[in-house]
Amino acid sequence: MGMKTWFIDRKLEIIAIALILIFTAPLFILGGNSHIRIHDNLDSNMTWYKVLLNSGNYLAKTGSNIPQMLDGVAPRDSFDSQFVGIVWLYAIFPTPLAFAFSQLITRIFAFIGMRLWLRDYIIKDPSKKYITLFVAVAFALTPFWPSGMLSTLGMPLALWAFLNIRKGKKSIWNWLILTLLPFYSSLILGFCFLLFLVACIWIYDIVKKRGWNWRFFSSIAYMSIIYCIVNYRFISQMFFQTNEPDSRSAFSLPNNSVLGSVRLTFKNFTIGHTHDQPLATYVILPVILLALVMMLVKKEWRTQKPFLWLMALNFSLSIWYAFWWWGAWNPIKEQISIMRSFNFSRFHFLQPFIFYGLFALALVYFASKGGWWKRIAMIGLVLQLCVVFAGNSEIVYRAAGTPSIDQFYAKKEFREIKNYIGKPQKDYRVASIGIHPSISQENGFYTLDGYVNSYPLSYKAKFREIIAKELDKSPTLKDYYDGWGNRVYIFSAELGKNYLFDKNSKKHIKNLELNTRAFKEMGGEYIFSAVPIDNARENDLHLEKTFDDKEAAWKIYLYKVGDLNAR
Repeated sequence: MGMKTWFIDRKLEIIAIALILIFTAPLFILGGNSHIRIHDNLDSNMTWYKVLLNSGNYLAKTGSNIPQMLDGVAPRDSFDSQFVGIVWLYAIFPTPLAFAFSQLITRIFAFIGMRLWLRDYIIKDPSKKYITLFVAVAFALTPFWPSGMLSTLGMPLALWAFLNIRKGKKSIWNWLILTLLPFYSSLILGFCFLLFLVACIWIYDIVKKRGWNWRFFSSIAYMSIIYCIVNYRFISQMFFQTNEPDSRSAFSLPNNSVLGSVRLTFKNFTIGHTHDQPLATYVILPVILLALVMMLVKKEWRTQKPFLWLMALNFSLSIWYAFWWWGAWNPIKEQISIMRSFNFSRFHFLQPFIFYGLFALALVYFASKGGWWKRIAMIGLVLQLCVVFAGNSEIVYRAAGTPSIDQFYAKKEFREIKNYIGKPQKDYRVASIGIHPSISQENGFYTLDGYVNSYPLSYKAKFREIIAKELDKSPTLKDYYDGWGNRVYIFSAELGKNYLFDKNSKKHIKNLELNTRAFKEMGGEYIFSAVPIDNARENDLHLEKTFDDKEAAWKIYLYKVGDLNAR
């Protein structure tokens, strides 16, 4: 390599790293004023970490509960174990800064992993390093489920290490990667599916090469064992704690038709899933489909087998995802409980890195043709970088009008509520209407409601008594709670599945029908409502005070439930 080439490569690498730093900079600069994802993030996981750390049960033995949620029946084992690295960040830093560091860590290692995988196993032409480099940047900047950490974006790095071991490359880095990744990723929300894919490669080698690569097999087994150690709480809960049915055992079975599953196949392939969006719709898909058509028309497909294999795999993952919800599976799912309680459709978590592998191959295919085709490749690469930058959470969620982190959690406002009530928070229970219970939980309140992935089925039935009449008014809410029920919320048929009624909302609940006797018997004393309840008296609710802090997103109507003994 000449000195000039070396300097160009270093310059491009600096630009690539700079793009990642610029992308994540708003989180550090704005802190609590930054706008980030609420769904499956602010409404749940980010609060769980704090509740977990403050519960005194962070290191508790399996089978323990978290006292602050669901009236103390929320299982400790439904949450991340003490070995999961993202919880350590929330133990060290304030919530906004912990989130920012997690984003930076994930995106840096996503870039490193994708670059290594593309360089060593996908793009063999050294003159196309710039494609490898900036496709890796684009991949690293895609939206991902924040609490998943490296569950999807870490897959290229793990696959690179596995393939190195498969080829007999001896390096401590391969084993170090396989050792550390389980501490900053999720087994059930990503890596169990990658491990299955890698196991299929091992089986393919046995059939194709008629030989057993025990070193390769040991690497798969090794990472699987590390994951089992890190996720011992989940494994214990799933397979060994059978004292009482949990909420997952009551999940309703899907009933998609064949036509519905076909539509879902193409929706998933073109748009993606909310937890692992590759942002492929506008640039990547047109580019790879154009490349596919050209390969077939020009009869060049025989020289592009990696592209064809990855394309077939990616589309088959969408088919599997969609047809997992096909009703024809139901007789089998009724007999095998794990097929009902565990979501096997999530092989789609493999799709983002495969999409970017295809994108890199398509760009190299066009660039190799020279002329206008090379320019098209360059334009496609630049456009995709623009797409992922436009997907920055600060741009997306600020434009959508969602509250910032500080506005969402409204610390000052809820401190005023706590002071007004004037009792130790552990001595009474609250619930929320029109806002997520995570807000009160983040502020130290003990709640009857909450968002939990698994909890005792008996509690689901008990809480249902409070909202039974509201569920009867809305088939959608009834199916949502009875058929799923991870959100144990005080639902109102008039509000529907909307939990973001900010202070500018003009909405009133005119005809609420709650069983406040059941609420009171469970220890409930207060309801935090984001909207006025016009018939509060009919529900034996007394409006104590309205709280409205200028820095908070919500106007909170504090209702107290009447005294049962006074009736």
